[in-house]
Amino acid sequence: MALWACGAVEPSRDWELTEQIHAYVDLIAKALELAGVAIIVGGIVLATLTYIREGGRAGDWESAYSSYRSNIGRGILLGLELLVGADIISTITAPLTIESVGLLAGIVLIRTFLSFSLETEIEGCWPWRRAIKDAARGEPDRR
Repeated sequence: MALWACGAVEPSRDWELTEQIHAYVDLIAKALELAGVAIIVGGIVLATLTYIREGGRAGDWESAYSSYRSNIGRGILLGLELLVGADIISTITAPLTIESVGLLAGIVLIRTFLSFSLETEIEGCWPWRRAIKDAARGEPDRR
């Protein structure tokens, strides 16, 4: 008597279930990728509209530009976070080879470096110096 006849899942059904789960996980990763790209593009568009509005209203294009750079950086940073998450999730369904793991590691490393660089640019200081900077300005700790 086969094991699946005693209540266990039939082997072919188990394989089909695994394939379905992989398909759903792959769709989730693709949705996160699309959301990440949409956030980057939307952040750039919104930052540009705000820059034009603030610069035209106050006539102070220099301070509007500083705010513009920060807002663009925030949009890119949030989008990159989602793209890194999508890459990590997509490894669940990808066949694991040395090449695919190395490629994923490279992509995550590059995106993490970009995120770190953007955060430093937006905040104007190293992340480990932010508490000192906030304390000097009298702001509460944001961690």
